[in-house]
Amino acid sequence: MKAESEQKMMQAIDHFKEELKSLRTGRAHSGLVDGVTIELYGSKMRLKEVANVTTPDSKTILITPFDGKNAGAIGKSIDAANLGMRPIVDGNAVRLVIPAMDETIRKKMVATVHEKREATKVRIRNVRRELKEKAERQKKSGEIPEDLLKKFEKEIQEATDKFCKLADEVSAQKEKEIMTV
Repeated sequence: MKAESEQKMMQAIDHFKEELKSLRTGRAHSGLVDGVTIELYGSKMRLKEVANVTTPDSKTILITPFDGKNAGAIGKSIDAANLGMRPIVDGNAVRLVIPAMDETIRKKMVATVHEKREATKVRIRNVRRELKEKAERQKKSGEIPEDLLKKFEKEIQEATDKFCKLADEVSAQKEKEIMTV
């Protein structure tokens, strides 16, 4: 029961970390464009599948398509993704210049981090609820005794507390990153 709860709760934390990668911090990183999909060859493809994404400096993301003819389509897809950056199609490459973030934008980003953190905590608590219900069903059916039920509930609550604290720590780290000028 403990291993199952920790595995499911860790999945919620991993998802939270992935969501935070797409938030701007004022510095260029390839995670900003991870969610971009491009319509190429009759199907939607992720940017990573059709181009190399590098950061030559702290304010620029350079996207080099494997097929140089796709630079225009990549530029249009990035523009359509509404990332807050204007793509510059430069021959066979696409450049994204990260605009400076003012205090208002930074505060909005921090608020977004808080929303995502709370959603992660809700996922963690849902895992707790599901596992407690499962343990209670097992007790009612006679599969486990009362004392084992109490032990499971305690372990699940400890895991919940641990992972909620981890979500707070990940959030605080991202907030610090965002607020650093």
